[in-house]
Amino acid sequence: MNSTIASIFQQADCFIPLANPPRIGISVNRKDGQSCVNELYVRSVLAAGGAPILIPAMLDPEAMHRIVADLDGLLFSGGGDINPILLGEEPIPQLQDVDPFRDEYDLLLLRIAFIRQIPIMGVCRGHQLVNAAFGGTLLQDIYAQHSQPAIKHSQEMERQYPSHSVGIVRGTRLHSVLKSDKINVNSIHHQAVKAPAQGFVVSATAPDGIIEAIEHPEYSVFGLQWHPEGMAANGDEASIELFRMLVKDAQRFAEAKSLHRSMPTIDLHTDSPMAYDGDFNLGHRIGGRFVPPFTESKVNLPLMEAGLIDAAFMAAYIPQAERTAEGYDCAWTYAVNRLQCLLKQEALNPDRVGIARTPVDLLRLKRDGKRAIFLGLENGYAIGKDIARLDTLRRMGVSYITLCHNGANDICDSAIGQEEWNGLSPFGCEVVKEMNRLGIIVDVSHASEPTVYGAIEASRAPIIASHSSARALCKHPRNLGDDQIRAIASQGGIICICLYSGFISKDAEEATLSEAIAHINHIAALVGTDHIGIGSDFDGGGQLIGCRASNELINITIRLLREGYSHDDIRKIWSGNILRVMESVQAATS
Repeated sequence: MNSTIASIFQQADCFIPLANPPRIGISVNRKDGQSCVNELYVRSVLAAGGAPILIPAMLDPEAMHRIVADLDGLLFSGGGDINPILLGEEPIPQLQDVDPFRDEYDLLLLRIAFIRQIPIMGVCRGHQLVNAAFGGTLLQDIYAQHSQPAIKHSQEMERQYPSHSVGIVRGTRLHSVLKSDKINVNSIHHQAVKAPAQGFVVSATAPDGIIEAIEHPEYSVFGLQWHPEGMAANGDEASIELFRMLVKDAQRFAEAKSLHRSMPTIDLHTDSPMAYDGDFNLGHRIGGRFVPPFTESKVNLPLMEAGLIDAAFMAAYIPQAERTAEGYDCAWTYAVNRLQCLLKQEALNPDRVGIARTPVDLLRLKRDGKRAIFLGLENGYAIGKDIARLDTLRRMGVSYITLCHNGANDICDSAIGQEEWNGLSPFGCEVVKEMNRLGIIVDVSHASEPTVYGAIEASRAPIIASHSSARALCKHPRNLGDDQIRAIASQGGIICICLYSGFISKDAEEATLSEAIAHINHIAALVGTDHIGIGSDFDGGGQLIGCRASNELINITIRLLREGYSHDDIRKIWSGNILRVMESVQAATS
């Protein structure tokens, strides 16, 4: 090397960056008090088109959150054994070097990254770490615990040379990327995945049956037991392609983040007031589990901030009860209490959230770096037979009212239960007209088919279905038929895809985000993207594999980008359509 200070400076000064490579964080190893990493990982990320960022070993959550927030992808490097105590096991004699500090560092880093839905790739130890973090089990030592004779997995040859083969499972993403049933790999390990974590699938195995790769069908998380970095740095195309998987996911994630920062993102329906007892503070996370059953509040400020979600319509849900004076008063009191608890959030978290009543309010709050809460009422049963209560609700800031829930009320018939009015009741027609006068959006989710058509006929402003999906793809009475979808769209209204599993798939326990995207595709094909929104139904039972809470809603954007939707289409789906409807409804007041 004959470089001089001047030549080095000239190289820096004259370089013109033409691309914006995704930032790939790399977890480090620890040795003699130093954070270090094999430079082969760095070279492999560079070869795949990423910009490597080394993350120092530390246990400071605040610093780690700040670092992770700027990442587009994360690579967990190899290293020593994982402490079996973390998995509730005692160590066997064959256990080797364990570093509890690195275990905690890696797990903290993984947790923070997954909250933000950052694409994750694990190599060797990183592969085992991913599996353990999501609830899978490990072999502390292949040779002592594997059920059949093992090949030699811990090789001594240099990493740029293959040491054994692995079979790639057909039908997996790994197979679609490598386009091969078998590749040669380099392997340096004695621990391995015993059973994959729930939701993960095996995508590669060694000749002796050892699990060599796992991936999640809905999340961008995958792990490789072998060490591809040496062969990738030496130009092996298959090994480079493995790093390109991560980099391509990171590029799409970066694009999604950029979109979310430039446009308002609105979840059209959550039942968050129902998820809390008494007073509550959306500034805090409630509960929180990393493995099934994922019991926690699904909509709060930390999750919205992590997922770059700007606003949520939070509905005071009122269960259907007796249609008596006492029942009406009880429902009204409860509804007002839940709405008042929402209004308090602005005072509890003044630097983080505000109540929005108009599109202008939302845009102002986003500009100020705050989240927005729109108020809704789910089930017009709460107003009883007193139409004057609509004025009180609008003065409180209620933006939409879902006319009914499960069962007919004095306003209309529901999609569930006995038919009473053949759609809207005479009182219901007056309710819709008064909602038009006050600028409250009419919401027909939960309504019967005649009610939907009756509401369209009675309303002089567009209506919405705040959390409904397509009956053509999932035959549930709560979903909308194609003719209903066309009718709502013809009036300028929108249908908001619901993430409640039973409305997405007949196999509700296994319902996935991929299936929800199919509902979006179906409605887009029917009426175009001008009539679609997202209404998660989080905290009211909504959650899918691949989208379980507000922080994971960005996965919808990622999937829409993958499907080929334009940025303009995605802006309309996330906020443009509902803001247009809101402006139209509020402009129609008299």
